[in-house]
Amino acid sequence: MLFRQLYDQASSTYTYLLADKTSREAVLIDPVREQMPAYLQLLQELGLRLIAALDTHVHADHITALGALRDATGCITWMGREAQAGCVSARFTDGAEVTFGAHRLQVIYTPGHTDDSYSFYLEADGRRQVFTGDTLLIRGTGRTDFQNGSAHAQYRSLFERLLTLPDDTLVYPGHDYKGWTVSTIGEERACNPRLQVADEAAYVELMANLKLPNPRLMDVAVPANRACGQAS
Repeated sequence: MLFRQLYDQASSTYTYLLADKTSREAVLIDPVREQMPAYLQLLQELGLRLIAALDTHVHADHITALGALRDATGCITWMGREAQAGCVSARFTDGAEVTFGAHRLQVIYTPGHTDDSYSFYLEADGRRQVFTGDTLLIRGTGRTDFQNGSAHAQYRSLFERLLTLPDDTLVYPGHDYKGWTVSTIGEERACNPRLQVADEAAYVELMANLKLPNPRLMDVAVPANRACGQAS
């Protein structure tokens, strides 16, 4: 399998390119509109055919490239069933699979950061990988105070879903603000300070006291992303 981790500096967003080497079918996870030229160049250089573009949730800190990619490549655009986005080609639900060539992304519903948050699990080339969006970050977790977020739901998504994956599963988050690129489930369970809580109530209290400012682009990005990045 071909794998690339791409980065948008302005929003500290990671985008992931996954492709089957035989069929040349490719998938992009969490693409950023401003990076469209780079995506198209990379697809051309590597001889790939983009068949699907996926957002883990409706983002509040950047504008998605889903609509632009669909226009440019004819790919299918995917978001979760809960997303308030009538523009997508298809919607995934918990337990579904998104296939590209011989590979299968397993869809895991992981609400909490937002009510439409999903993660994607992949086994390929002897490695386990999980793409966690904003649910599980490296040494952190996504905020839960807007877009129908819920610290209760996120606690369950973390401890009952993601942290039940094998310890050696590579964790690829939707963002990182320190420049860290990858972790593992075992490492996050042991070292992530937000996961060292005694129980759900303690996690909810921790998240309630973060007092974070709203993302700078929130008022623009959320409505734009509900239109696949193509709002006027």
